Amino acid sequence: MSWTSRDHTTPPPHPGASGLLDAGSTADLARQLDLARDLVTTAVDRAERPYSGATVDQLRRVVDAVDLDSPLASTDEALDELRRVYLDHAVWFHHPRYQAHLNCPVAVPAVVADVVASAVNTSVDTWDQSGAATLVEQRLVAWLADRVGFDSAANGLFTSGGTQSNLHGLLLARERAAADGVPRERWCVVVSERAHFSARRAAHLLGIALDAHGDGVLEVPTDGQGRMVPRALGRTLQSARLRGLHAVAVVATAGTTDHGAVDPLEETAGLARAHGAWVHVDAAYGGGLLLSPTRRHLLRGLELADSVTVDFHKSWFQPVACSALVVRDRELLALGRHHADYLNPEDDGAEPNLVDHSLQTTRRFDALKLWLTLRTLGAAHLGGLLDRVCDLAAATREDLAGDPDFEVVGGTDLSTVLFRYVACAPGLADDVNDAARARLVADGAASVARTRLDGRTWLKLTLLNPATTREDTRHVVDLVRRLAADATASRTLEDAR
Repeated sequence: MSWTSRDHTTPPPHPGASGLLDAGSTADLARQLDLARDLVTTAVDRAERPYSGATVDQLRRVVDAVDLDSPLASTDEALDELRRVYLDHAVWFHHPRYQAHLNCPVAVPAVVADVVASAVNTSVDTWDQSGAATLVEQRLVAWLADRVGFDSAANGLFTSGGTQSNLHGLLLARERAAADGVPRERWCVVVSERAHFSARRAAHLLGIALDAHGDGVLEVPTDGQGRMVPRALGRTLQSARLRGLHAVAVVATAGTTDHGAVDPLEETAGLARAHGAWVHVDAAYGGGLLLSPTRRHLLRGLELADSVTVDFHKSWFQPVACSALVVRDRELLALGRHHADYLNPEDDGAEPNLVDHSLQTTRRFDALKLWLTLRTLGAAHLGGLLDRVCDLAAATREDLAGDPDFEVVGGTDLSTVLFRYVACAPGLADDVNDAARARLVADGAASVARTRLDGRTWLKLTLLNPATTREDTRHVVDLVRRLAADATASRTLEDAR
């Protein structure tokens, strides 16, 4: 039957009800939330491994078999289908042997807050759509700015993630350069060679790349721990000036994705200022150090930035999406101000319309989950959890450094561990490590990430689960060892033939 002949007039499953949330449907909401609660808690309790091991083709058949034009008879049936389609094959970040990417187990109060925010459906773009939610976000931004080391002149807003926060920060940098009369053809952005790809993407989106090869994005070399080298930054800035270029911004990273490294922020800011460049710090990963009782000093110099990105859905244990951009001087946000007569006209000056500066219009009340987490668990508790995973990373590197089957990159400021299996012929190492990870992912018993450094394949543990122990990391390393040894034997046998 073609879609045009389907019956699209099927009544809602509960006669007389629209299925929408209103004063007459709260009892039904409570019942369905109870069902969803039981479904989720059971799924979390039953997760014996990070992933089921189902293949893409297997899951595609399951998903494609659902007829979206034929509603089920009840929420119970729909939730059971949801379990089969999604939860039975979810990737579980709370599992102690999920050690792959920058995904964290989430704080329980944040989940509760997400339910509240979804039910009310506040949009924090204009005051008349958000009310007190706007003030909650502003209070949290002010609190974050104080943690960064900014004074009361600072401001900012919540965003969907580090990519958007970085884009917004570089937008402000570009607008300042334009306001200062710097010709577009002279713009460039300076980043570390280990900077997150979103900084380069933002430069391209903003028209800062000078040509198709991206010559407007200048990369600075890093040291063996992945940190930007200040002397090399100075040479890069001087070379750009001699070429007639103007550094719109220098992007420092506080927590690189692979090394977990924090660039030398004080030196970076000083050099950038000397060349008239905006200082943006991408602390999407390392922003959690603001709460650390033992590692806050790693962010020394953060207060010298013009703008800072912080992702709460990484090292602050919040559900996605939850990020913020904070700006040292609130007047700088005016560089991105815009008005629309139907939404936030210029004569609404007395009302705090956050859309005045946001890249988004409709925007979810994501600040609520951080608010409830802080009010329930407290900042010190979150900082202690981050310290725990950073300590675990140091212990795991120590284990690997003493293991002749592996090579490990020494030193990190955060919770990543880069290692590779080397108990094989040097020419086989890349293929063997690739094969070991692929088999680990296919099995689902554990999860590690993969990256390339200096043209070689490395495996990566990203430890963001405070429940993960040294025994868990040792178990995962042993799984990699066994799979890599099998791959080595297989490759050696193939070569012998």
